[in-house]
Amino acid sequence: MARRATQLTPGTGKPEQIATVLEHEIRSGVLGFGDRLQSENELVQRFSVSRNTVRKGLEELSSRGLITTRVGIGSFVTFDGMPVDDAVGWSRALANAGANAETRTLRLEVIEDAELAAKLGVDNPAFIAVDRVRTNANDGHAISIERSRLPLSPELEDVPLRGLREGSLHQTLRGAGLVPDHGEEWVDIEMLSAADAAILDCAPGTPFLRTRRLTRAADGRPIEFVTSLLNPAHFALHLEF
Repeated sequence: MARRATQLTPGTGKPEQIATVLEHEIRSGVLGFGDRLQSENELVQRFSVSRNTVRKGLEELSSRGLITTRVGIGSFVTFDGMPVDDAVGWSRALANAGANAETRTLRLEVIEDAELAAKLGVDNPAFIAVDRVRTNANDGHAISIERSRLPLSPELEDVPLRGLREGSLHQTLRGAGLVPDHGEEWVDIEMLSAADAAILDCAPGTPFLRTRRLTRAADGRPIEFVTSLLNPAHFALHLEF
């Protein structure tokens, strides 16, 4: 149910204020037993705070014994049936899932992409392009191609010259203070182009799982947009509901 924006007052911590407002709604009957709270996004808009502040408020409400949380609808990519937790970085996540992957960088340079800038809502059309291919270290068969686009910023401007930190994009971003907080992802199927097929040593037209993932910082700033082509012999999308 939609609710009006709620102004928080100075003096008391914002998470505590959020918890108190929601507690009042629960105890007054506005929210009944078993009713769902607004989503995190809706609460962020309602209270004009960050997602992290909302989460702390919900933790406080939970500590008061007024709400419980449970896993809702969610999805994640798997490699040979094992979840790929890319919060630790894609390379390490694949290794943790059992992939014996060898990574080769195809491209690391500054490009301009006005269309992507418009899509992400950034003024500067300059991006750092990081393209990598992963193959099985044993027999060389294709695992994935990933094409990352990082909005060019002062924190990252020397990356094309010095390279990725320890060869890891994950470490590079965190070393620059760019920590993903939330985002969105799209998944579909793409038939390999002749160029991508040559890189992956596959036949043109081979179907691959395509993911497009946008990650943002806590303040909503875009950090990375990555398009990945994943070999469906290994990768799948797992849905929980």
